[in-house]
Amino acid sequence: MKCKLYLGLLLLLTSCLVVTAQEKTDSTGNENTKSAISITFGKYPKHRDKIYVTSGLSGMLSFASMKQDGEYMRNIPRFSFIFNFNTNFNKDFTKNFGVFTGIDFKNIGLISKPNDSLKLKQRVYTFGIPVGFKIGDVTGGTFFFFAGGEIDLAFNYKEKQFINGKKVHKFNEWFSDRTPLFMPSLFAGFRIEPGFGLKVQYYPQNFFNRDFSYTSSTGKVYPYKGTDANLIFVTLGYNFSGVNYFKVKKKRHYMRMKSGKAEIEVNY
Repeated sequence: MKCKLYLGLLLLLTSCLVVTAQEKTDSTGNENTKSAISITFGKYPKHRDKIYVTSGLSGMLSFASMKQDGEYMRNIPRFSFIFNFNTNFNKDFTKNFGVFTGIDFKNIGLISKPNDSLKLKQRVYTFGIPVGFKIGDVTGGTFFFFAGGEIDLAFNYKEKQFINGKKVHKFNEWFSDRTPLFMPSLFAGFRIEPGFGLKVQYYPQNFFNRDFSYTSSTGKVYPYKGTDANLIFVTLGYNFSGVNYFKVKKKRHYMRMKSGKAEIEVNY
């Protein structure tokens, strides 16, 4: 550090001598206007004091624990990438601890096989508000752990029915009563440099509304009566707009010397 400080002082002395000897020509043609030099000493912050925003995309692999009248129902893992987007508002209290909230737009659902010939694909689009904390290198961004909870608002339900591999029926409903309107969940994960993250998210509430019914020619039908489905997701994401926020200089002190358009910075 002493060598760098001596180098900075040497540069400062050299700059002063050069600036003193240098003259500029003014608008009248007289060479008597001398350049001024400014010197600034400062210190880089150890963490960000202000709230900053990060955004990302993610791919979600979902699994479901499903039962029909107490008997386990066969289901297939489901992967979704389209329309999984998040924006987080971050606050770092120290370089190793921070909190965040934000808005998540997600495509969540499941694929089930009630019998060998019938396959169902059922999903909802949701808006979610997460609240969580971060522990680790939250300032440098090399690695940190995060956890928290989230509440999702389900605003569009879609269902597809296949018989022997052939799609026979599909429909979607806005703010459907087939699922709960609000879906709480818990999550935990980690993030590594330069912006990749892995998250596990669990929904303890039943995905279906067992009290939902509709009227058919034979009377009232309860399609989800006796159906239990709890979802768990493994999400791989990338915070594309947050990478620059984690480029914090390791050197904490600086000295800046500026003369006209020329500027020199010395770290120590």
